[in-house]
Amino acid sequence: PARLADDLSHYFKNQVKVGLFGSGVGLSVVLGFSAAYACYYLLSVAKKPILIAGGKKFHQFLRDKCPVVSETYYPTFWCWESRVQTLLRPFVTAKPWVNYRNELITAPDGGQISLDWFDNDDSASHPDQSTRPTVLLLPGLTGTSRESYILHMVQQSRDLGYRCVVFNNRGVSGEKLLTPRTYCAANTEDLEVVIEHVQRTIDKAPLMAAGVSMGGMMLANYLGRKGSEVRLKGVVVFSAGWDVFECTASLEKPLDRFLFNSYLTSCLQASVDRHRTVLEKKYDIDHVMKAKTIREFDERFTSIMFGYPSNDDYYRDASPIHKIKSVQVPMLCLNAADDVFSPNHAFPVEAVKQNPNVALLITCHGGHIGFLEGLWPRQSTYMDRVFHQFTSAVFENGSGLDDLH
Repeated sequence: PARLADDLSHYFKNQVKVGLFGSGVGLSVVLGFSAAYACYYLLSVAKKPILIAGGKKFHQFLRDKCPVVSETYYPTFWCWESRVQTLLRPFVTAKPWVNYRNELITAPDGGQISLDWFDNDDSASHPDQSTRPTVLLLPGLTGTSRESYILHMVQQSRDLGYRCVVFNNRGVSGEKLLTPRTYCAANTEDLEVVIEHVQRTIDKAPLMAAGVSMGGMMLANYLGRKGSEVRLKGVVVFSAGWDVFECTASLEKPLDRFLFNSYLTSCLQASVDRHRTVLEKKYDIDHVMKAKTIREFDERFTSIMFGYPSNDDYYRDASPIHKIKSVQVPMLCLNAADDVFSPNHAFPVEAVKQNPNVALLITCHGGHIGFLEGLWPRQSTYMDRVFHQFTSAVFENGSGLDDLH
């Protein structure tokens, strides 16, 4: 706190031009306001996260190997509000250059899935590519391997000497849609195909997975469905929506509908329109293009595509909160209590407490995939640090996660 106060004081002293106010009184007012703001920030904004774990062993493992779970999270002081963090993150954070190797694999229905590999052949700590630890990354709703949060995780993995492979959902990363089918949070068939393919390709390398937003929901649903069949060493999930009914209700509040819902709906519609010639054979695309919210889009398109009797049936099946109890591999979940995409009253706190394989880390602030920190949060976020430490802990100290029951 003292260091942060010094940083704030230094920042304001350098920013304020005394001549602008014409007297020392103006400077005194600004410094007084700055001090008051700093006090408010340190007392009410900067807080330690809450760590909830179903078992003592996993809880202690995280405390020992991932110190970030015990450290105070200092959100960027000039943009700590949830919506501001969410909106600014794509523009503020750097997009490190990553040279991917693309691979298209065929799904059982004849569709194609695009994988982007970062092989990290320059890895000093794991020079043998056959045993190089590998992280499977799942982006959000309309995300690809070029999202800044994915690029940051690839960068963190590269620094640790690991390999990455990004699972791009069908039709989102420029590849042609060969069959009239896209993706959704509830259906994990494509994910199963990808995991089986990756494990066959690098059968001697340990594999873990990280999912963001909808990617995290899909990953959690997969773990819950497959239970003890899952061969992943560990999983980390960021900003997942746990109860889809509560998530959509939150995003339909006037301000959040204006800021987020309409934009995401238009992104989904743009993806559908891009593949109109394939999709219009089975679906009423004109009707889909008139949807005003994500819920309307799902009612007219997603729930129909995946054969649900109603949209409510789809939302129930897509909600990972119901499957937490069946997760059998170590899973760390990071959520911000102020995330409007995933309201905190729907966090699976009680379900997590009942499963020794699952831990939930909750920060007071951070928004949706925000977690900005530092005066100018360009290079690294709190989420990046959680990913870095947990991934390293799983691969380098994984024996500590054996038999968490």
